[in-house]
Amino acid sequence: MPVIVIANPKGGVGKSTLATNVAGCLAAAGHAVMLGDVDRQQSSRQWLAQRRRSAPGLPAISGWDVAHDNVVRPPKGSTHVVLDTPAGLHGKRLDAVMKIADRLLIPLQPSLFDIQATHAFVQELRAHKRGHEVKMGLVGMRVREHTRANEQLHHYLSTLPLPVVAWLRDTQNYVQLAARGLTLWDVAPSRVERDLAQWGPLSAWIA
Repeated sequence: MPVIVIANPKGGVGKSTLATNVAGCLAAAGHAVMLGDVDRQQSSRQWLAQRRRSAPGLPAISGWDVAHDNVVRPPKGSTHVVLDTPAGLHGKRLDAVMKIADRLLIPLQPSLFDIQATHAFVQELRAHKRGHEVKMGLVGMRVREHTRANEQLHHYLSTLPLPVVAWLRDTQNYVQLAARGLTLWDVAPSRVERDLAQWGPLSAWIA
């Protein structure tokens, strides 16, 4: 069962946006997907609850199963797991994530603070004992074309030893859909055509 982890120790980089849409992409392809958090706070449940209220007929995305002993695990029948991680992911928490991860996506936005945090995080990941076993990739978030910040981000990412899987534009589509528990794959393709095109390489990477 593939486990796809969305991680960056800095908050506000777009982890939840990326995680929910990765889950939506896989669910739309017919997979039995579980979306959860690794810190047991299970904040993804709020988004999942909103999704169930919005439209019962949407492709199913499950949350953790919680046993009587409070141990959380993927529901039976799950074929793919997507994990959204908290800010400050280091030490034992990072070890726990790396132990189960098959793929790891690192989102970041075109800001100096994101770049600095991501640089240190990539070094930490590469030095980890499973750093060469987990398939890793970078995702540029909230990218605005023809801006200096975007040019600087492109230049910086070209210096890292990880591939850039996708560049996702700055659009209110993600905000509006998230508020309803939806993803790009839950609305008419014509409404999010540009965004789906940007997800092409990313969809192939997580498939």
